[in-house]
Amino acid sequence: MSTEHHHADAFLASLLQDRDADTLRARLHPDLTAPVVPRLPRSPRLSPAMIERRLKALANGPELRAHLLDPHTEAHLEAYAGNIEYGLGTVKMPVGVAGPLRVRGLFAGGDYPLPLATTEAALVASYHRGALAINDAGGCTSVLIDEAVSRAPGFAFPSVRDSGEFVAWVLGQLETMKAVTGQTTRHGELKGMKVTIEGNHVYLILQFHTGDASGQNMVTLAAEAICQFILENSPVTPDYHFVEANLSGDKKASAQSFTSVRGRKVTTEVVLSRQIVEQRLQTTPERMTDYWRFSAMGGVLSGTMGVHGHYANGLAALYIATGQDAACVAESAVGTTRLELTPDGGLYATLTLPNLMLGTVGGGTGLPSQQACLNMMGLAGTGKVRALAEVAGGLILAGELSIIAALSAGHFARAHRKLGRERGQEDTDTSTGQGDQP
Repeated sequence: MSTEHHHADAFLASLLQDRDADTLRARLHPDLTAPVVPRLPRSPRLSPAMIERRLKALANGPELRAHLLDPHTEAHLEAYAGNIEYGLGTVKMPVGVAGPLRVRGLFAGGDYPLPLATTEAALVASYHRGALAINDAGGCTSVLIDEAVSRAPGFAFPSVRDSGEFVAWVLGQLETMKAVTGQTTRHGELKGMKVTIEGNHVYLILQFHTGDASGQNMVTLAAEAICQFILENSPVTPDYHFVEANLSGDKKASAQSFTSVRGRKVTTEVVLSRQIVEQRLQTTPERMTDYWRFSAMGGVLSGTMGVHGHYANGLAALYIATGQDAACVAESAVGTTRLELTPDGGLYATLTLPNLMLGTVGGGTGLPSQQACLNMMGLAGTGKVRALAEVAGGLILAGELSIIAALSAGHFARAHRKLGRERGQEDTDTSTGQGDQP
């Protein structure tokens, strides 16, 4: 028996040792004898009156009101109406600013403050340190290289013969589907379509451009309209269909989007001199590349999608601060980081992020706090999403450099101890990997 199985068996045994069969049956059986309490109002609407009714129904309503329904939230309730149902108020999170980070790209060009919302001590300081190292080298180069957001409707037929007849027809309908898409949105367009046949099931991977929006709702509505067109015009009638058959990679890491694109695909690089690595990052290029090789193999052995240090940390913090769909971190936080020694003994660092699901309009980007963070970056509104994607690549590279340096120098635990436990104490010791000394 493996160690893992032995541990699991022992844990299950400890859970069950003081419970007989009758006790377990009674405890785990559905209970239909009493109503569910508290009974909350049925309406999902967001209004002062409905919030008061919900708070009144909850036992700790007055305490919740004090913490969730602050005066600013109450004064701007209308701004949240399209983003929440059964609302109670807002949750406050700490927001820090790293950088500014110098980014040179096809769409981004300048020095960008990096708003990060997190409860993890040492995170903002770490990204700040990485940004300063990049700035010392004149900034990073970050390039948007592809973009598309997909939906994957699925159609079921009586036989594979019917599937083939349907595919032969649907492959000639792309231009019509593009026109159908144009009737559902002014900002998006159907870019292309791929077809996957699995027996009597057919998946259509519809790839859209979504303008400056992340585009999840946009592509769903467009895909729904395309499905309706298919049902009304296909020479072979499907037995049934689904607007999303789980082949698009929506909110999950998938090999398909890892090797192509979902959202925006960005590649970013920087060259750090030996002096920058030693003085700013407190380690050496050799030890950082040693660590990268070691961790790359660790990623392979553990079966990770791609090889990197901690993309999810920076992306989650940026997404929350700027009003992105935080669940999209599941697909966005995959990719590859690579470190190499340069001929003159410096450090070449690069990463590729194939699945950046983000926007500068729509979703939560228009909420008061999130809009303020995008405005701080100069990246709010129309025409800014491609620059935001390139800046996000620079942010994540800063985080990779900092965490690899901290692990290479043996400062990783020490930095968390100093910044996570000694709250309220000023710390500018660059040896922890977190200082901001010039």
